Amino acid sequence: MLKSAIILILAALGVFIVDQNIKWIFVEGFRYYTECIDLILVYNRGVAFSMFAFLEEGLKWIQIALLAGVIGYTLWLKKNCFILPVGIMVGAGFSNVYDRFIHGGVVDYVYWHCGFNFAVFNAADVMIDIAVVWLLILNFRPQSCKS
Repeated sequence: MLKSAIILILAALGVFIVDQNIKWIFVEGFRYYTECIDLILVYNRGVAFSMFAFLEEGLKWIQIALLAGVIGYTLWLKKNCFILPVGIMVGAGFSNVYDRFIHGGVVDYVYWHCGFNFAVFNAADVMIDIAVVWLLILNFRPQSCKS
C-alpha cells in the first residue's frame, strides 16, 4: 500500500510540475501562431468546452472532492496496474484545479483551427485523456492487469 501511494504521488507530482512550468511560459506572455495551431493564453472558467462555468468558485471544490475520491478508490482497490495512470490523471487534475485558485480559471493554450475550430486545451488535458484511455484498456482487458 505504501509503495503504491508513493508511486501515485510521484507520478502526480511529476505531471503537476511539468504542466505548471509549461503554463507559466504562456502566463508570462509567450504566443505563437500558425495556419493550423495557435499557442495562445486563454483562461477557461468551466471544464471541457467551458461547461459548468456557472458553478464559478464551487467548481474547484467539486473537482477536489472528485480527485480525492479517485485516489481513495484506487488505493482501496489495491490493483497496482491502476496506480500509474491514476497518478498521471490526478497530477493533471490538480494542476488544473491549482490554476483555478491562482488564475481564476484553467490556463489553456493550444488552439487547433485547421479545417475546424476545436476547443483550446493544455498539456494536463492531454495527460487526463491518456490516463483515461489507459484505465479503459486495463478495465476492458483484465488479463493486462494482474494485481
